[in-house]
Amino acid sequence: MSATAAVPASLAIDVHGLCKIYGGRAVVDKVDIQVGSGHIVGFLGPNGSGKTTSLRMLCGLLTPDAGEGQVLGLNFRRQAAEVKRQVGYMTQKFGLYDDLSIRENLDFVARLFSMANRRTAVDEALDRLGLATRAKQLAGSLSGGWKQRLALAACLLHHPRLLLLDEPTAGVDPKARREFWDEIHRLSDEGITVLVSTHYMDEAARCHELVYIAYGTVLARGTAESIVAESDAKDLEDAFVKLVDRASDNFSKAA
Repeated sequence: MSATAAVPASLAIDVHGLCKIYGGRAVVDKVDIQVGSGHIVGFLGPNGSGKTTSLRMLCGLLTPDAGEGQVLGLNFRRQAAEVKRQVGYMTQKFGLYDDLSIRENLDFVARLFSMANRRTAVDEALDRLGLATRAKQLAGSLSGGWKQRLALAACLLHHPRLLLLDEPTAGVDPKARREFWDEIHRLSDEGITVLVSTHYMDEAARCHELVYIAYGTVLARGTAESIVAESDAKDLEDAFVKLVDRASDNFSKAA
């Protein structure tokens, strides 16, 4: 599927100067993030670059030390509780209960959101992600690809307008990754905005735009084609390596 998309009429995320400090070190340092409504934006960077911390601040799970702006038209700092209700956040590690079935896990999540129509919502999520025939299977017995589907189904239960996905396909086989990304593009076509961190360059190529981050700072942003050209690189992987090599390691300096 093409990663081309029209210029958005509005921004789902418009945050400036995002900062988080641990032990006197800025792990996220004055990061600006803009994501157009309905767009898929890839968040790329080496391990420890600040991607997860940034995502957790954007969805209200972590309090920033600095930064201003809006997420889904809401002040992401002062209205964090409202932001949480409109965002689906998928963590790196499978965060549901291994000793509950697929349906029981989804029902539990629906209860957390106090959904009055939770049975209908669970049925719809099971059907959408192809989980209906496995609804009674324990989550702990699922393969990585099926756990991924369950985690995405849980993210979609409350009909979020924005998905924040933290390396959702790590350790998943190529077929399952392709199916996952096909679903992400269907969601984007329905108007859902996606900010997704990934280390896979084939996934990055399917995003409408990319943001490269290292040592807590943004190194580059734009389409895959523009970043490759501006980095004088052969491809996205080469651009990734060159950008990180040129970056200033403020972490080591702080130590």
